[in-house]
Amino acid sequence: MDLDALRHGNFSQLGEAITDWEQMTKKLAALEKDARNNLKAKADKARWAGVNAQVSREFIDKTAQEFADAHTQADSITKILKDTRGELVGYRAQLNETLERDPYKYCTVIDTGHGTFTVSGNPRPDWASDPSGKTSAISQKVVDDLRNEVQRILAKATESDDTAAKALKLLVDQAKYGFSGAHYESRDEVAAAVADADRMARILAKNPHDVTDTELASLNSTLAKYKNDPLFAEEFATQAGPKQTLAFWAGIADPYPGTYDPDRAKQAKQLQKNLGTTIGLATLSDSDKMQSWEKQMIRLGPDQLGINDAGNPTGYAVMSNLMRFGDYDDQFLNDYGDKLLAYDKKMNGQGINAWVNINNDGDLNYWDSKNDRGRDPVAGFLEALGHNPDASTQFFAQPDGSGATVNKDSEVNDHLKYLTGERVWVSDTSTIGGKDGYVAGRDSLGHALEAATTGFAYDATADQVKAGGDHRTSATAAVMEQVAYLYGGKDGPKMLHDQPELADSLGKMAGAYIDDIDYNLSGVGEYEKDSGTFPAKYAGRANFTQEGAINFLSVLGQDENSHRGVTAAQHLYTLSALDAYPPTSDANIEHAHDALTAGAQARGILDNSRVQQAEVTYKEDADEANKSLGRSADWLKLGVGTTVGIGIGSIPLPGSTAAAVVIAPIAADTAGEALNTFIGHQIDKGVDDREADPAEESQLTSSQFYKKGENQLGLAYHTYIKDSPKAAQVGNDQNWGDAIKGAYLGIGSHENDYRGRAPFKD
Repeated sequence: MDLDALRHGNFSQLGEAITDWEQMTKKLAALEKDARNNLKAKADKARWAGVNAQVSREFIDKTAQEFADAHTQADSITKILKDTRGELVGYRAQLNETLERDPYKYCTVIDTGHGTFTVSGNPRPDWASDPSGKTSAISQKVVDDLRNEVQRILAKATESDDTAAKALKLLVDQAKYGFSGAHYESRDEVAAAVADADRMARILAKNPHDVTDTELASLNSTLAKYKNDPLFAEEFATQAGPKQTLAFWAGIADPYPGTYDPDRAKQAKQLQKNLGTTIGLATLSDSDKMQSWEKQMIRLGPDQLGINDAGNPTGYAVMSNLMRFGDYDDQFLNDYGDKLLAYDKKMNGQGINAWVNINNDGDLNYWDSKNDRGRDPVAGFLEALGHNPDASTQFFAQPDGSGATVNKDSEVNDHLKYLTGERVWVSDTSTIGGKDGYVAGRDSLGHALEAATTGFAYDATADQVKAGGDHRTSATAAVMEQVAYLYGGKDGPKMLHDQPELADSLGKMAGAYIDDIDYNLSGVGEYEKDSGTFPAKYAGRANFTQEGAINFLSVLGQDENSHRGVTAAQHLYTLSALDAYPPTSDANIEHAHDALTAGAQARGILDNSRVQQAEVTYKEDADEANKSLGRSADWLKLGVGTTVGIGIGSIPLPGSTAAAVVIAPIAADTAGEALNTFIGHQIDKGVDDREADPAEESQLTSSQFYKKGENQLGLAYHTYIKDSPKAAQVGNDQNWGDAIKGAYLGIGSHENDYRGRAPFKD
């Protein structure tokens, strides 16, 4: 800052601008409140379907968020401007007070431009020693002291001005269109974040082998501290640069032989997460600098980094392991993934996986590293999609021009076809402690598809799912249709058996669409008049066709994990339908009958598949077959503690982490008597009788397995009619009960569609 600019500075116009911004912030706060409490609240409560549910609600949600972001940005700008003006006025006062203070007032300070100035001493009257008016020269020490004091004040003023300008530019550039949601309480807060980002970037600029444990700990703690700060993230990423970021992580993660340190490895594990999260946040910026950064990172993908660490990996190998964590820009992930798969096809075109081999000794993944060393970059990229649902839905989108449902291979996304059927997947486990034959990449593919079809991160917690609202759209439904087409087709059984790591994900995906599966299974819209039993609760409805639903369930029933997930969801959905249609009217009874019939058909298909597959798998070993069926029946224990929210239920699966959930739609908006009573009490009663002897806990015969399923329907039926005004009528309707039982046992029009189907022989 120039001397005269501060000394004679007139900050009245800046003060007027601050007043304008304060008024604007208040007005935007009112608009934000109105958009949230009026516009969005009414849209959330509206029972829209079709285009209104899909387009209008999404538009309203985005509009309300823009008002919120506009207020946030205006508030941040106001506070930064206000703080900066206050500081500059203070520095102006300090400067003028210094220049007028004895003995400095006898010096001449001249502005020479570009932040420079000169100081010279003038003769000073020596009134105290000589009243006659003689003068004495100003000492060089006084001149030097004044120069230092003026320089200090100018430096502080310059820092205040520069950091404010940088903060405002970073803030405004965050969003090319619309507004940034980044919020700051003061200029000092922004300045500290930017300074810390620059300091951490300087650590990344070093040779990773020269970085001390103290520096590594500081890097981790600082990245964790600013994990939600977008300005810090952008400044850090752009200052560090794409290539140096990759080289640094490779050197920390897998230094050349002989330098491994267990304590440092603990820091490295946290750095992988912190670095990936920070980079992801940085990609959300629309600034020109970050757009350039992203393009550079993608260009680095196929190239080796030219380093001794981690076997001199490619950019893809390193970046894909960092992006396992964090919320990334959707377009960046899709651009990166398109290039990665194109390169992957070229690398693996001869029926091999060129990433995982004895020549690649790199270890770039510290999370479940025994089963996934991180050598296959496609696995890490798919984990990124699993945490970024919108990007995943876009990556696996149905090709343009597809029909109402998927009925031919040309209507399946090329990425999906390649990853599920064409790509060569190999195990990337460690020789010590890894699961034999386990392919982490296929598990990651399942995670990506869960996110693409449900609209939630695959490891979202039950609370996050409950608070997240409706995420299913026509786009997510279109991905689900493709998955059902592939795994319900003629090659579906072999695909499932060859890809066991996907089974639990397929069960969760089917569970998320159990309402649409039942809708299609019932023949409504295809063969029968729509009775309104299965209303579309989401913006997008998946159209599987009746045959497609039968085929898909037949395949899912064969595997323990997929059977467990979809069966649990089916049970919750059927019970919630009884809440939605209490037996208080003839119309409700018909709806309940349709829902229970569809649920019984689904259970019959699933259980029939499960029993036949157990017999095929274990052949003469009846004990093992029975244990397998017992494990399949463990879903019965899931009910207690089930979280039921508006439109969505989250079911923790046995054998999974606490975060793993089936996102099951429910027919009723609130949990009623049938659902609460049955889930909270009756399920435990239904299974307690087989737990008297723990050694026999899983010893179920096939007939007992069927009986358990039939009993659950019976319990649901009796719960439905208990103490209801129509109890006598419903209870005496023998045909009604027989229809439910017959649907479950496979007696009826669909029997030949799934009993004894050839796929079971695979």
